[in-house]
Amino acid sequence: MNTPEVEALFAQTLLGDFEDEAVSAAVATLHQGGSREIFDRAAAWCASDVSLKRARAAAILCQLRQAPFLGAPDEKPEWIFHDESFSLVTEMLEDELDFGVIESAIFALGHLDNPRAIPTIIRYQDHTDAKVRFAVAFALGCFRNDPQSVKGLLKLTSDADPDVRDWAVFGVGVQGDLDSPEIRETLLRCLHDVDKDVREEAAHGLGKRQDQRLIPKLRVMLDEPKISTRLGEAASALLGLDEDPPEWLAADYKAALISKFQIVDWA
Repeated sequence: MNTPEVEALFAQTLLGDFEDEAVSAAVATLHQGGSREIFDRAAAWCASDVSLKRARAAAILCQLRQAPFLGAPDEKPEWIFHDESFSLVTEMLEDELDFGVIESAIFALGHLDNPRAIPTIIRYQDHTDAKVRFAVAFALGCFRNDPQSVKGLLKLTSDADPDVRDWAVFGVGVQGDLDSPEIRETLLRCLHDVDKDVREEAAHGLGKRQDQRLIPKLRVMLDEPKISTRLGEAASALLGLDEDPPEWLAADYKAALISKFQIVDWA
């Protein structure tokens, strides 16, 4: 990637929200063609007076990969500048006040996969902005088997924002492998959340832990007109299946549950 192409991609990252397809595509292209030039430009943006540049710098730095050699496009990419990027992003957060930059930096810390970031991430779990707290839930989920991270995720399962709760339950219950009475009690509570996604992630987490207290609620959920992929995964996990049978309907899951757990009063 030559210098004019790099300049054009950096400029494109500033022309809309991160959710805009052209912006996210520009960031992804910079990730895939990682180089010293791209790193240096993003590093310079970390100290910019323009908040959007600082936000994009974190987004770019956190997933830089060595461009594949010509003739070897299928070669596994090598992640580069991880330590340097981690230092830049954590330093950025020391005095950062802009919510958008904080959000981007926390997402970046999750992608950088350095457990030393966990205390910094947790510092923002009570932030007033829901987008920042969502970034915290995502980032802690990248360290889902770390006890300190799990503690933060458990707290976020009670967040006021349903998206934050959903991702926190997903992180601790579905992605994570740790098990404890506190984790199970939290997942049981989340089975009754007002948000359907949260309830289903909690069901999956309990199924993964083979907790039979899930059965009464699962029976009700399987009586709904249409079951989601998540709900099928929850039932499969409780049944001990290696993967979700692709052709199964609610009746198939019910029959399997009745057989496995000797249920005699399924209404």
